[in-house]
Amino acid sequence: MSLHHQADQKPVPRYKPYSGAAGGWGALRSVAQAWIGSDNALKNIRALLKTNQNGGFDCPGCAWGDSPESGMVKFCENGAKAVNWEATKRRVDAAFFTRHSVTSLLAQSDYWLEYQGRLTEPMVYDANTDRYKPIDWDGAFALIAEHLHQLESPDQAEFYTSGRASNEAAYLYQLFVRAYGTNNFPDCSNMCHEASGVALGQSVGVGKGTVTFDDFEHADAIFVWGQNPGTNHPRMLEPLREAVKRGAQVVCVNPLKERGLERFQHPQHPLEMLTNGDRPTNTAYFRPALGGDMAVLRGMAKFLLQWEREAQASNAPAIFDHDFLNQHTQDVLAYLAAVDATSWEQITAQSGLTLAEIEHAARMYCKAKKVIMCWAMGITQHRHSVATIQEIANLMLLRGNLGVPGAGLCPVRGHSNVQGDRTMGINERPPVALLDALERRFGFKVPRHNGHNTVEAIRAMADGQAKVFIALGGNFAQATPDTERTAQALRNCELTVQISTKLNRSHLLHGKQALILPCLGRTDIDLQGEGPQAVTVEDSFSMVHASNGQLQPLSRQMRSEPAVIAGIANATLGAKPVDWNWLIADYARIRDLIDQTIPGFDKFNQRLEHPGGFYLGNSAGQRQWKTASGRANFKANALPDDLLHERVRASGQVPDLIMQSMRSHDQYNTTIYGLDDRYRGVKGQRNVLFANEADILRLGFHPGDKADIVSLWSDGRERRVKGFTLLAFDIPAGQAAAYYPEVNPLVPLESVGDGSHTPTSKFVAIQLQPASDNARIL
Repeated sequence: MSLHHQADQKPVPRYKPYSGAAGGWGALRSVAQAWIGSDNALKNIRALLKTNQNGGFDCPGCAWGDSPESGMVKFCENGAKAVNWEATKRRVDAAFFTRHSVTSLLAQSDYWLEYQGRLTEPMVYDANTDRYKPIDWDGAFALIAEHLHQLESPDQAEFYTSGRASNEAAYLYQLFVRAYGTNNFPDCSNMCHEASGVALGQSVGVGKGTVTFDDFEHADAIFVWGQNPGTNHPRMLEPLREAVKRGAQVVCVNPLKERGLERFQHPQHPLEMLTNGDRPTNTAYFRPALGGDMAVLRGMAKFLLQWEREAQASNAPAIFDHDFLNQHTQDVLAYLAAVDATSWEQITAQSGLTLAEIEHAARMYCKAKKVIMCWAMGITQHRHSVATIQEIANLMLLRGNLGVPGAGLCPVRGHSNVQGDRTMGINERPPVALLDALERRFGFKVPRHNGHNTVEAIRAMADGQAKVFIALGGNFAQATPDTERTAQALRNCELTVQISTKLNRSHLLHGKQALILPCLGRTDIDLQGEGPQAVTVEDSFSMVHASNGQLQPLSRQMRSEPAVIAGIANATLGAKPVDWNWLIADYARIRDLIDQTIPGFDKFNQRLEHPGGFYLGNSAGQRQWKTASGRANFKANALPDDLLHERVRASGQVPDLIMQSMRSHDQYNTTIYGLDDRYRGVKGQRNVLFANEADILRLGFHPGDKADIVSLWSDGRERRVKGFTLLAFDIPAGQAAAYYPEVNPLVPLESVGDGSHTPTSKFVAIQLQPASDNARIL
């Protein structure tokens, strides 16, 4: 059956545990299906061989760095899917919208919407026909400018950014928006690694990871916290298995037993494929309670403190790195006092691990001279995420595991340039140094007040304070929490603008007037006045490199993201503070401006010529602490008194389970490539809830039953998703997991991380209620 038929026909749901390793034959079969489904197979195979290669394009998927070694194949399964998903021949054009009203499209699944193909011409919503109709580019730009000029204040507009945007697009975007007069930059990073930036900025002075790709070859131990690289960053699996192979410890801390963290079959190793062999990707696996990671870390620190005292008493070698502590850190005694004051009872109760398990993890950390700590959204999407990440930093500081080869902090970012967007100035709370640099270079008064993050932007639109919403990529309606409230917030707007490659639900949840502006993707050739253009991106290791599209765009009506931004800016501001059209003719001119205003980008164009790009550097990685104290700061945060939010307790209801949202394997962010989740054994369905079988029975259900899921929060709103199939799964008792965006309606807008405003999507208190249709389908 072709993928086209799969998209149009009702799937047959199935559930069967997967016995294979991550990668391997399963990955190759999945990639082959993606090639066939793109309707562009031969061209896409050639394009894939240019993925992450010098002179080729950067993978439009994750932000994992590239190996410095050369090789013919430098993409993973999900990278191949991302390329094929973007580089399709299918079109969403005027004829498509003539056939489909917005109301009829709302009834389709997210998978079906994106499967229809690439957007090929600018469209404007016609309320009389409930359809999008064509508009020329100048007319679209004029409509945006008209709405922006009519606002009482620039702060009534929201300018969203997806992590797909290039450095050049992000820089132009922030320059235009600040010249317009606001810092309203709700960004996808607000919903993922915001806690990492806040925590690390306070602890070590820079909100980025301190390690490089090469450090993984020299680490004695690698800890992976709250991360599923097999699905979200598959190229990470190779350095993990190589670390195990050479005798390093790879310690995984994750509630679910994810296949990629267990074993990996390398698709580029012929003997391994022919023998159907695989290699382990961990040496220890701990499964904490949701939200219990900080308690695990505190317990590890408590053991280290105990062993340090025992070493002092017996004149044995010290556990702590005292030279490092004395030369580079501040407030270690206050932190150790907090460790002392934390009881083992609280640690074990909150962590979900036994004392023996915590001691085992602490010994593995203590025995390693060089340690890397990695984490992702399993750590960042909790109320106390900032404190948890600072606890990671505290533990690393005790033994001097920063600023030396083979050791350091590694927040593994999601979308391919989400880190670069922040570097370019996409920040609602911008550093003063950036604003000063922009003001000096461009000669206009830069807005100094803080703008809106994602949650604040939704509230502003819902309250009628913000009236225009412009999205540079992404699928805002589906990526955000409290889906019904977000949808209403978008509908409240006078104008919504979506700069997009493919159709998604955000185009259908629109303002009174709405535009869809089709842009080029990473795979498309970007031809401007001075010839083909390259854009740049920054990966999780602060490496900056060029990306050159390889495929002819489907339509001459499609424009690059920088060109779209320049068109909006020119229509709104004229040729101020720069000649926007002149910049677009040659992106090297944009990079010259970046060179002049963004630290680390001196001689940007020249350095970009180096194969593989260049390293931006990291001050904390060089043991230079850009904090107020000039030192790395220990943060003596207390463990939460109760992981359950007081607004949940105030509801008067007792949770049945604590649920986390997560991706399926056939998914990247809100983009759904298919309805299967191979590693978890799910086929043809997404409305499922993974739960411990004992919990399913305890709550009066059986595996395979359908149930409604209701989240608990004391604001008088009902948050419910209906008809989810209950799957008995190897998950700790009391926990549950389900796919987003399907369960985003259950995440209250007010349930955010302290200090980060990140939605707490990894800790949602839920109850199960019988569904109207309770037929079993397994």
